[in-house]
This record gives sequence, C-alpha cells and structure tokens, in this order.
Amino acid sequence: MDESAQERAQRWAATMSGHRVAGIQLAHSDSWAGPGSTTVVDRRSSEATQDSSMSLHATRATDAGNRDIPEEADPYRTCFERDRDRILHASAFRRLAGKTQVFVFPDDHQRTRLTHALEVAQVAVSIARALGLNVALTEAIALGHDCGHGPGGHASEDALSPYLPGGYDHAVWGADVTLTSLNLCRETLDGIRNHSWSRPAPATPEGEVVSWADRIAYVCHDFEDAVAAGIVTPGMLPALVRDRCGVTRSRQLGAFVHAMIDATAQTGRIGMLNDYGAALAEFRQFNYEHVYLRPASMAQASAVVSLLQALVEHFADRPNLLVEHDDLISPHVSGAAAIGGLQAGSAEALHTAVRYVSGMTDRFACRQAMMLLGWDAERLPQGIGVAE
Repeated sequence: MDESAQERAQRWAATMSGHRVAGIQLAHSDSWAGPGSTTVVDRRSSEATQDSSMSLHATRATDAGNRDIPEEADPYRTCFERDRDRILHASAFRRLAGKTQVFVFPDDHQRTRLTHALEVAQVAVSIARALGLNVALTEAIALGHDCGHGPGGHASEDALSPYLPGGYDHAVWGADVTLTSLNLCRETLDGIRNHSWSRPAPATPEGEVVSWADRIAYVCHDFEDAVAAGIVTPGMLPALVRDRCGVTRSRQLGAFVHAMIDATAQTGRIGMLNDYGAALAEFRQFNYEHVYLRPASMAQASAVVSLLQALVEHFADRPNLLVEHDDLISPHVSGAAAIGGLQAGSAEALHTAVRYVSGMTDRFACRQAMMLLGWDAERLPQGIGVAE
C-alpha cells in the first residue's frame, strides 16, 4: 500500500466512533447542526398535520394501519411511511434491478424494472403533492407496483399463465404473493393490485394517480431508450405527440403531469385533459408498433417464454431443488420441511415452481437454464442494444 492510500485508510479508521460531545456522538469534529429546538415530531403529530393539509378524499394514515396481521404503531412513522420503507428494503424490490423493462440484459443506461419503479414514484409524487393527496401512500404503491413481474418483462406473464388457474398477472401476483410477507396496509396492496388499467379501479385516489404515473413514465422513458438504441427517432413520433408534448422526455413528462393536475383542478376527478390524453394514447400505440411488437422484441419474448416454461417444469418435477431457496418462496410454503414434502408434478409443486421462477432476475434465469437444462447461449433471449 502506498503512503497516500495508507494515510486515507488511517483517516477513515479514525472516524469509526465519531466525536463525543456532551453525552452524544457527532459525525464530524466541527458538527454544529440541529433543528433549533428539542421538540420531536411523532407519528400522531404527523398524522394530524397531514389530516389538516390534505384534500378531502386523500387517504389518511391512522395508527398502525389497516393490515391483515395487526401490529403496534411506529412512534414516528405513519403506517404508509412504514410500507414505503418495507418495500425499499425488500429483496423483491432489489431484484427489479435485474429484470427487463424493454431490453433483456440492458446496457448501462437503459431502464430496468427498478429504475422504472423509481421514475413512476417521481411522477406519481409530483402529481399527488399538487393534488393534496397522501404522498407516502402514493410512493409506496409506485415503488411496489411491479414487484410481481417475472424475468424477461411482460413475456413472463405469457410464460407463467398456463400454470395458474387464473393466469399470471404481475399486478395481482405482486400484491397477493410477492409482497405478502411484508404485511403491508390494505390500501397499499390495493393500489399495487389494481395499478394496471385492465384491472378494477383502485380504491384510493393515490392508487389512481399511480395508474396514470405508470403509463406516463413507461411511455416516455421506453421511447427515450429506444431512441438511444437507434430503433426509432424523435421525428417518427405522431404529430399530435410532438405538438402537445415535444420530443424529449423532460418536456413530455412535464406536459402529461401538468395536464393531469389541470384536469383535476377543473373537474375534481383524477384524469388528464382530453388532448393530452389522446396524445398519450397515440404515444403508447407508437411504442407498441415500433418498439414492443417489432420482430426483434417478439423473438426476444418467444425466447423468454420457452426459457421460463422449461424452468418451471424442471423445478415442478424436482421440488427437492427448491428447499435451499425458501427465502424466495415463503411465506406460501413455509420452511424447508414443507417444500421437501411436495410431491413431484403436483399442483402444489407447480405453484411453488412458479413462485420461484417468477422471482428470478434475467441473468439468474439464464444461468439456471445453462447449468440445469444444458442450454447453450444461442437459445437464450438476446438483448437488443444496437440499431437493427
């Protein structure tokens, strides 16, 4: 180790215990900061402040929240702030970093399901704050809304649906399977379960905002990624989109967010001004035609379906292989003993295999196919990151 590196290491080590002053420890030797009083804002104060400042139909946080398993309330955080924090720390949320948004094996600057969730949260919070809604609930729904997605994007729903009586819907799966161990508030789970437009309307205005924010975010950022990949150009956008929203993500997001806030201010309903709603619909249709349904995307989706179905059937026939992965499968099959008792090929084994495979990241699923199924690289889904 050279002298400069050794000196840096010694300086860093010297900060291990901070700096003791008047019975407390401080981070910096010259720390001065404080709130200016000794008053602490507890949960009840936060609930009261929010109640007085939010709009009439905003969702109020109360005590420990409306949960399937009753809990003690946190002394400082509201129930929806706790939900947001639980989702942020959940392994299912972290695994979104390795799951497809549009491109399998994304390049460094392309979106993943994780960055998509963060962008949805930003859009949703911008709208919720302007409308006087519950920001923490909005953010919790937005961060958790895609935790039920399998690897390989929406193709995972096609792959896994044949194995479940009601099919595989990432929104329902996320609320009813993936996130159940977090014991989230029912309002949070409802917003996650019903964020897709094909589902019933969410029970809260915050959930309704996330439904719009999801569509706004993915339409704009998927287009930006496709432009960067050379698949489309800004000049290809329909005239209505260019005229109303421009050709950059920043202008597009701003136009759609403002159109929602203005629509609510005019009507009291959460929606979007008609001209901008029409532009968003045309924008989404453009993405479907030129990005999502282009031949390379369809070939990629077909490869994802083959991969995931092969893995599900492999594990369903060998449920003993799932014992070591109990952390990805519980709480629905609790413990290694329960998993070890599954009968090969049974409905329970199949359902457990779907739970396991749906939690995989893209790369892990591909590695499993190569290691367990003997697939070579040519059979795997191919990431598309260059012009075709």
